[in-house]
Amino acid sequence: MDKFTKLTGVAAPMPIVNVDTDMIIPKDYLKTIKRTGLGAGLFAEMRFNEDGSENPDFVLNKPAYRNANILVAGDNFGCGSSREHAPWALLDFGIRCVISTSFADIFYNNCFKNGILPIKVSQEELDMLMDDAQRGSNATLTVDLEEQEIRGPDGGVVKFEIDAFKRHCLLNGLDDIGLTMEKAPAIQTFENKYTESHPWA
Repeated sequence: MDKFTKLTGVAAPMPIVNVDTDMIIPKDYLKTIKRTGLGAGLFAEMRFNEDGSENPDFVLNKPAYRNANILVAGDNFGCGSSREHAPWALLDFGIRCVISTSFADIFYNNCFKNGILPIKVSQEELDMLMDDAQRGSNATLTVDLEEQEIRGPDGGVVKFEIDAFKRHCLLNGLDDIGLTMEKAPAIQTFENKYTESHPWA
């Protein structure tokens, strides 16, 4: 998993409440267990028309936001059914950070396990960041996980709270497998001692 320390980039505004996981990645794309390639299906029902052409009104299809890597979203982002494909699709598209007033718990935890930083802010702070994002590609945000702050294009700063363990994992690029591998020496020591004391096992 890629480390997340500091991210500076274009933020796409999505002021929609209750964006569920089926909106993020429709069920038609759930046939694969690969984490790559799902970016093509991100928000597919909003990004594309029925004939497969792009919907020019959807934010991520607009020239200013095609390369956005931060999403400023409405309340209760990631609700609905539990599907890890949702953060996979966001990450494959290039989104590394989602900012909202609240997230569904399962989606929130899945983000950390896949290298995405979900940030909870107040409604007042979200309104300010949404205003920044609506300025287009000329107004970038900087998300600094080490300092736990978001810096806007005009010098404004929003501080955010995050669980210390989740912060540690993102800063060091540790998913569940990476966390286990950190304990590899201790695991090997245990295995050696067990083999010595249980040669018949």
